[in-house]
Amino acid sequence: MSSGAVNSATISLAKDYASDGIRFVAIAPGIFRTPLVISHMNELNVEIYEKMVQLPARLGIPEEFAALVLHIIHNTYLNGVVIRLDGALRMPP
Repeated sequence: MSSGAVNSATISLAKDYASDGIRFVAIAPGIFRTPLVISHMNELNVEIYEKMVQLPARLGIPEEFAALVLHIIHNTYLNGVVIRLDGALRMPP
């Protein structure tokens, strides 16, 4: 699914279900240092990706993803958005 489609679906669903008290928030993650990711990448590829992320110049860690999920759960004002959690990986150099 394209990022535009995720954006549109998130906004549309948030509008459609707001009256039922249901919120829609999407997370667009970057690359996270998990056992599955590391098992499919050699260390050279990990270093290449880490250099692509300008700040903090590393892959994400699962605890950072979990912290965002907790924030979304507790912040009931947050609705109809896509949050990028990618260390600005999509930011042009």
